[in-house]
Order: sequence, then structure tokens, then C-alpha cells
Amino acid sequence: MEKVIISACLLGVRCRYDGKSNKLPEETLEMLRERYELIPVCPECYGGLTTPRTPSERLGGGVVSKTGADVTEQFQRGAEAALYLAGLFGAKLAILKKNSPSCGSGTIYDGTFTGTIVSGDGVTAELLKKHGITVIDENAL
Repeated sequence: MEKVIISACLLGVRCRYDGKSNKLPEETLEMLRERYELIPVCPECYGGLTTPRTPSERLGGGVVSKTGADVTEQFQRGAEAALYLAGLFGAKLAILKKNSPSCGSGTIYDGTFTGTIVSGDGVTAELLKKHGITVIDENAL
């Protein structure tokens, strides 16, 4: 069975910045479980950030929290952990949370904390793509 990296919040893990999840509908999860072995990841948690935590957004090449703290290092550490797991399990596909500063693929929030979405990738999505892993978001399902 093909192994797939998936954002833990999409599986119902309460690891979002606000302590909630982004759980996919049960029928979608059932379909995914029938087709894939799902490897849950939360790069932000893997990078050492707490849950709950201050929201963060990509700004330029880095990541900043809403309070202005530079959290780029934690996001990079989490991305490296996700890449390590993908390699460990031989995953060639990742299903990641849209618009996230770590997981967003193709679109992310713009760093102004106004809800504005721009073209770009989250730190983890960018790293996985650079290593040949196909990254999609939950809307592609």
C-alpha cells in the first residue's frame, strides 16, 4: 500500500495554532485509508511550537508570528522532520493543509494577518517539492 504524508490536523489531530483540527469529512478519510497508508505530520509541532500558539504567516523567505516573533527556525526544523519521515517511509505524495505557512501548496497567507492569500508555498511544502515529493492540498481530493 502506498504511503502518504498527511497533515495531522486533516486527520482530526488538534494541532492547529488555535488548538483545533481541520478534520476532513469521514467519507473522505475512509477513502484515503482504503487507498493509502497515512503518515500524519504536524511540522509546526515537530519544530517545537506549542499548541495552542500564536498564528504565524510567511513573510518574504521567513515566517513570523502575529506578535512579530521570527519563528523561521522552528518551521524549518519541522519541515526537515517531515522530509525525514517521507524518506523513512518512502512517501512520494503529501496531502497538506491549504494556505498554511508550513503546509500550504500553491497558496499561503501573505504575512499581513489580514486573511489575504497569495501565491506561494509553506516551508514544508516547499522543501518536500524540492525533494521530488508531490504535494497537494485537501481541495485536490
